[in-house]
Amino acid sequence: MSATREKAQLMSASEIDRTLVRLAHEVLEKTDAPSNLAFIGIRRRGIPIAQRLAKKIESLEKINIPVGILDIKLYRDDLTTVDDKPVVSDTKIDFSIAGKDVVLMDDVLYTGRTIRAALDALFELGRPARVQLLVLIDRGHRELPIEAQYVGRKIPTSSREIIEVKFLEVDELEKVLLVEKVD
Repeated sequence: MSATREKAQLMSASEIDRTLVRLAHEVLEKTDAPSNLAFIGIRRRGIPIAQRLAKKIESLEKINIPVGILDIKLYRDDLTTVDDKPVVSDTKIDFSIAGKDVVLMDDVLYTGRTIRAALDALFELGRPARVQLLVLIDRGHRELPIEAQYVGRKIPTSSREIIEVKFLEVDELEKVLLVEKVD
């Protein structure tokens, strides 16, 4: 694996929080029945986004949005290149998604393959009324026809660049970085 070097900090902790506030308002504006919403975070960094947005909407609208955790490892089309024995974490969705307006959440949208795997995993659990995608960062370079309805920021990148999202819950720091592969 090649090393990387930091090129720029794209978002600070306060910028991430302001972006999530805006996204919470966008979700509410585009939802006819907020009581029918369910948030599903894709394991790892989609989870803090889903949890934080649920809290923001609860403080705004006084409704409790159920939050689930989706592990997609066994649904990836590159499973054999990821690891010989992938570690499967539990999917934790303690509510029925049938008939729900599900907002699937992840940190970075890139090729679309992670989202395709997430949709496969999600539909094995039931048939939601609607599935929408929310991402903190859309960096382009799609390989599949997948588009997010809610985007924190669009950040065009080259193929040598990588977006690294760091959350307190996972990384013990909070920021979004642009890094570049170095040989």
